[in-house]
Amino acid sequence: MTDILLLPKGLLKRAAVKAIDLIYPRRCPVCDEPAPAGEEICLSCMKSLKALKYPWCDKCGKKLNSGTGICSDCERKAHSFARCRSVFEYPCISGAIYRFKYLGRREYASCFARCSVKILGDYISVVNPDMIACVPLSKGKMLKRGYNQAQDLAEELSKVINVPFCPAAVRRIRNTSPMKLLSPAQRQKNLKNAFKSGQNVVKSKRILLVDDIYTTGATMDAVSSALLEAGAESVYCMTLASGAGI
Repeated sequence: MTDILLLPKGLLKRAAVKAIDLIYPRRCPVCDEPAPAGEEICLSCMKSLKALKYPWCDKCGKKLNSGTGICSDCERKAHSFARCRSVFEYPCISGAIYRFKYLGRREYASCFARCSVKILGDYISVVNPDMIACVPLSKGKMLKRGYNQAQDLAEELSKVINVPFCPAAVRRIRNTSPMKLLSPAQRQKNLKNAFKSGQNVVKSKRILLVDDIYTTGATMDAVSSALLEAGAESVYCMTLASGAGI
């Protein structure tokens, strides 16, 4: 026992992590099978992940099929947020996000946070946020699901980059309809006045707003508007995945 106590703290921590992995192996977020000891993602699954690489839209971060600059969506509509970037192309991570969001795989958050920093580290450094916020859930969804996957991701990201996460930065004050089947215009109307931010919390802050998926940007716009109206200096966004732009 004395010999164990004399071991450096770093070695003790790594030994403890390995012991926990053996007893309760982490699940690979890509295939949902137990990952190799000491790993978060299976080596074979790692090859299937596709980071969202340039060219992307300079505004919303969607992958561009051709050309450079901004996508057709951003040409038609001005956004409230300063800029958005996404970690992965959506198809390669869709199953993982579904399990993370709906099936209780909250343990994926730590792996996703480290992947986010590895892939978007330069973007996060340029943003240099004072605070991390996340897209809040309605009370009904929170009660039904029991957690907010965007908040889990934001909390883990906060630990990795040592920037405070503020759960009180913004809250949802009005229930909204499911967004999947709504047009861009309907999404925007659906989210109008759905969020509220506290001025004392966000005033003069550069905020990194976190969510799981970027689609039309309606949700990010609505939350960003609430933060800016409360006095935030600027809002930059980051999501795990994004679809393609044109």
